Amino acid sequence: MSHILSLHIPQLEVMKKYPSELFYTGDLALLNRPKVSIVGTRRPCNYTRQFTYSLAKALASRGVCVVSGAAMGVDAIAHEGAGADNTIAVVANGLNIRYPVLNKNLIEEIENRGLVLSQFNDGFRATGWSFVVRNELVVALGDILIVTEAALDSGSMRSAEYALKMGKEIFVLPQRLGESSGTNFLLNEAKATAIHDIESFVSRFGQVAQSSVEKDDFFYFCQTIPTFDESLKKFGERVYEAELEGMITIQNGIVRLS
Repeated sequence: MSHILSLHIPQLEVMKKYPSELFYTGDLALLNRPKVSIVGTRRPCNYTRQFTYSLAKALASRGVCVVSGAAMGVDAIAHEGAGADNTIAVVANGLNIRYPVLNKNLIEEIENRGLVLSQFNDGFRATGWSFVVRNELVVALGDILIVTEAALDSGSMRSAEYALKMGKEIFVLPQRLGESSGTNFLLNEAKATAIHDIESFVSRFGQVAQSSVEKDDFFYFCQTIPTFDESLKKFGERVYEAELEGMITIQNGIVRLS
């Protein structure tokens, strides 16, 4: 069952127009976590499949929520790599419709353990323009955008255009010449940065969360590398307790997970 989202999402202020309505099913707490948007072709090569999955999994292990569009190909792989409880799916149809049908089970799992968002009423069926609307929301939610494989004239490249207009960093997988013309174009034009090593790339989001560390709002807040003053204002004494427990370190006024 879908619900109308009443809370304000600051990340969406970068959109051309803040959504007049948003509908959701699932866990809204995911909106408070660091988020990375991953998009790409519906027909990825095996190389892209492997590294999209590995990238999403590595991000999720650091408390990052992966945002994508629930489509075939790269989107579905990104959701699966992150795990249903670490992902937000943005769809181009009403939430009472699970589309595409081949991803029905994946979408249902995300509804139950993650979060599904839509700008469309129940009963609305996806159209060409609604995918464009969906893409802008996917990009806006993420702190950065990763395009793992894309043709030059594709929806993923429209997503890259949104990211550039929003001032977001774009990252891509390095691809062979003659393949993934879209991501190679972004590299050639110095509009994106290549991910040459997944562990080095995801380390910007902190260390792998130990199972003994409680993954609560404080943990996810610290993943954003906040200032000490910001942390103290939001969580008070919890900051000092976490430092004593060795969960965080405070250096030069910055809080980081240990």
